[in-house]
Amino acid sequence: MTPQTDHCLLTENLGKRFENGQKSVQAFTDINLSIRRGEFVCLVGPSGCGKTTLLRCMAGIETPTTGRVEIVADPKPNTSRLAMVFQQHWLYPWMTVEENLRFVLQASPIDAVLHADIIDRFINRVGLGLFRKFYPYQLSGGMNQRLSLIRAFCIHPQMLLMDEPFVFLDYQNRMMLQKLLLELWADEKQTIVFVTHNINEAIALGDRVLLMTASPGTIKREMVSEFPRPRDVVDLRRDPHYEEMVVDITNDLREEIEIAQRKMESEWLKSKPKKRA
Repeated sequence: MTPQTDHCLLTENLGKRFENGQKSVQAFTDINLSIRRGEFVCLVGPSGCGKTTLLRCMAGIETPTTGRVEIVADPKPNTSRLAMVFQQHWLYPWMTVEENLRFVLQASPIDAVLHADIIDRFINRVGLGLFRKFYPYQLSGGMNQRLSLIRAFCIHPQMLLMDEPFVFLDYQNRMMLQKLLLELWADEKQTIVFVTHNINEAIALGDRVLLMTASPGTIKREMVSEFPRPRDVVDLRRDPHYEEMVVDITNDLREEIEIAQRKMESEWLKSKPKKRA
């Protein structure tokens, strides 16, 4: 794979297979992606199509079975290569708000003399200034997810991988966190790969939306967003073209869900013991 200077992430014929005794499951196959620096890409697809596993292979948490993934990082001072945000916030419960940030900064290549300023700036940026000495259990779910976001952003990652970070939030908090994410991203324009089941969210946030097929997942379709930035995630919903994109992707996704359901039914019938005559 030849690196391209204007691209941050490249995958080539990427595939992942899980082996469990005599059973083998292909999570995804033949993933070929080229993601530009500063691009915000959203991945959607039916449950079980390998979205999270693909993200984990990009992060180096999982090892792909076939193909390769390459992150092309710039040699910039006081930046990290990548960060990841999960569905659960995974904050350290024995650490306060500021201690959670200080811990990840100490493990990063960011110069130590900058840590205090970075912590102050991000805590105040997301309205947690009065809660800096609080522990995660003393915060609401939305506040913990805000802290999870800035914990990733504070180490200045060149690439940010996000696995359904807002899935457990109510509608109001979800909209607020979408707005906050776009504002944080606008400051430094990290490259973001964002996995979601929410089509509205994918269209509101992404420069591109990639739709994956039913398992084994591969890229079925790419849709490029033409909405200008900066975006208002609420006002955007009034745009007729936005609704057209939602319906278009929903129809494609419904086809893949139906394919997955038929496959599950077929496998169940094959495994069902046959009645004796």
